[in-house]
Amino acid sequence: MEEIEANRRAWDERAVIHRRDATGFYRLDALRAGRDPLTMIEAEGLGDVAGLRVVHLQCHIGTDTIGLARRGARAVGLDFSGEAIAAARVLAAECGVDAEFVQADVHDARAALDGAFDLVFVTWGALPWLPDMARWAAVVASLLAPGGALFLAEQHPSFVTLAEEDGRLTPHYDWRTAPDRPVVTQETRTYTGDPTPLRNTEHHSWDHPLSEVIGGLLGAGLRLTSFREHEALPWSHVPMMRDGGDGLYRLPEGMPRMPLSYSLRAEKPRG
Repeated sequence: MEEIEANRRAWDERAVIHRRDATGFYRLDALRAGRDPLTMIEAEGLGDVAGLRVVHLQCHIGTDTIGLARRGARAVGLDFSGEAIAAARVLAAECGVDAEFVQADVHDARAALDGAFDLVFVTWGALPWLPDMARWAAVVASLLAPGGALFLAEQHPSFVTLAEEDGRLTPHYDWRTAPDRPVVTQETRTYTGDPTPLRNTEHHSWDHPLSEVIGGLLGAGLRLTSFREHEALPWSHVPMMRDGGDGLYRLPEGMPRMPLSYSLRAEKPRG
């Protein structure tokens, strides 16, 4: 799919910039010193992962994969960007963490990975890069051992439809995107604030309502065991959001409360 290939080229270029971390966005020096990269949303939803075989899909430069390994998981990170995987391997070595990293498109994960996993981990901005939730859910199900679970944390689809205009949040974007009609954006700089100009500026993304995400998981034979909505997000989606000092951003006081993100667990039945 040409849109996915264009995105891969863009993420290869971003990964080179991100591994330098010149702006400190990823706090890589702190990660090397032992910082836990997982927010309280992931930490509370994951539970104990010690001894579990975990695959982190769309892992980028591997910071959260390293966090899972530090919690005792036998962690594998997978990403379609060769530059991201190369950066993740170096970073894991610098952190003294034993984690495996595999380059493959997420749709080819079953063929690229050996064996079954106790946990599939997917978080924060992963799903908008995928065109079809039913296809993605089938991949997740194929990776899980019986009794294994998906943990997903993602931006809330209702919040993504809004934009800030004159200090107000107003509906601005469609609530869903057809697989053959992605949202095309041009980005001349990456999101970390690094001033390095990008050559691969075109990005293709898809917005998925909760019905597509949850419906895809149920259609793949998984069983939803928990679903939570959160008034926080690990990045500032609109300028008015404020850093809470815990790695999460929230709307300012005086704004109506609304879900900015969600997390869920879905298990593969035994037998």
